[in-house]
Amino acid sequence: MKKRITGIGGIFFKVKDPAKTKDWYAQHLGLGTDGYGSTFEWRSSVNPNQKGFTQWSPMRDDTVYFKPSEKEFMINYRVENLIELVEELKAEGVTILDEIEETEYGKFVHIMDPDGHSLELWEPVDEVYDKLVIGRTKS
Repeated sequence: MKKRITGIGGIFFKVKDPAKTKDWYAQHLGLGTDGYGSTFEWRSSVNPNQKGFTQWSPMRDDTVYFKPSEKEFMINYRVENLIELVEELKAEGVTILDEIEETEYGKFVHIMDPDGHSLELWEPVDEVYDKLVIGRTKS
């Protein structure tokens, strides 16, 4: 396997009022937001013609999306070849929290780190994700 993590795919964190938080960041820090938060677009250093994305998402403080973790945040990591990576992680004794979910914009799975953080692994299909994103923060 060539690479495991290739970048940060997203940062998800708990707040009391996601809409209020998104509005504050839009007003005071200039984030372009939508129902999910904001997407930061960037270019690959290896292939500058290739776009990549990092999602910023405030979520309700009662979200169950991070379960079984009770932590206040979850990081999404971009990976290559998620199916192969999950098999390697299983062999290494890493806790895999769910089955690989496949969507039009990529494959996802959740794992647990040794400190009790749920981590999301994402093998993106950036070309499709690019067409779906509304709230963007551009540099």
